[in-house]
Amino acid sequence: HTHPHGTAVCLYTTMHSEALMNVAPKKSTTALKASLAANAVLVAAVGYMATSSSNLQSGISAKTSTPSMVQNAMRSVASLSSKKISMEQGRAILSASPKADLLVKTGAITNKLMKQGMSMDQIAQQVTCQKIGGAACNQEWYGPDRALWLGPFSEGAVPSYLTGEFPGDYGWDTQGLSADPTTFAAYRETEVIHARWAMLGTLGCLTPELLSKYSGVPIAEPVWFKAGSQIFAEGGLDYLGNPSLVHAQSILAILACQVVLMGGAEAYRVNGGPAGEGLDAINPGGAFDPLGLADDPDTFAELKVKEIKNGRLAMFSMLGYYVQAIATGKGPVENWAEHIADPSGVNGLTGAIATKFTP
Repeated sequence: HTHPHGTAVCLYTTMHSEALMNVAPKKSTTALKASLAANAVLVAAVGYMATSSSNLQSGISAKTSTPSMVQNAMRSVASLSSKKISMEQGRAILSASPKADLLVKTGAITNKLMKQGMSMDQIAQQVTCQKIGGAACNQEWYGPDRALWLGPFSEGAVPSYLTGEFPGDYGWDTQGLSADPTTFAAYRETEVIHARWAMLGTLGCLTPELLSKYSGVPIAEPVWFKAGSQIFAEGGLDYLGNPSLVHAQSILAILACQVVLMGGAEAYRVNGGPAGEGLDAINPGGAFDPLGLADDPDTFAELKVKEIKNGRLAMFSMLGYYVQAIATGKGPVENWAEHIADPSGVNGLTGAIATKFTP
């Protein structure tokens, strides 16, 4: 059976099949056109089934119990490969198609790849990998062969709905938080946003204290959990001790600015706008990617893994900052310096677990 999008999928499959071969297919003879058309239909059907979901662009799994897009492509190949198309049927397909030459070309590429030792499963997987941004091809971080949370003991411990399609998926969900696809999408978005804030926050907590302690920058209050109180002091708060940068004197003015700027940015991110129509709600792209981080699909897939791994570490570090502040009443740099000076005498085991900080 053919599909209205078959021509477009054939074109897509042809381009990426050529990329796999890195060779130009030779012209087929008339006697081979029918068999090539059969292969073209098969590849087109696989490509369409693997890539036609509207959820592909948003990165959200369509159903909890369904396998990944690569696995869907594999099953499609298995169901279609057993079907035989006669010479007459092949000629009928070619004559009915406005892109007969494209079908022949696609079939020729498919035949050549199969003669080189690639199975239809492998061809379908490679086409699907190209479409979803290289993620499915990076087996170290994505797919069924990715690293899992229990390592070699992970067999039977990974839920069926965690297929490795998304960055940072190590197959750990003992509480079933990702079982519902809508909830899973919301949690993933929330995690990425919190991870980015945590990376900025940890850097913001360390920088003033480092500058004050080791560079002699005159910052009135470099400790992160005490810095905000300066706005209530006479003269207000100077960012990094420099009144020409930010000289905040009104908590209400700061609150109003944050509501307008942050609320506007968040509304634009969620709802889109003139420069953000059709863009991913959590990943860079279009006008919001001046560095071109998303230009190369394989690099982008790896960067998303790095971001979530560093972001999770930053969130855990920020929790440590909170606990240190409550237990010692000092900033992270000062705690670190005291520990380095006396590792055995100043650490989490020897320090009293009591609240020493009074707001």
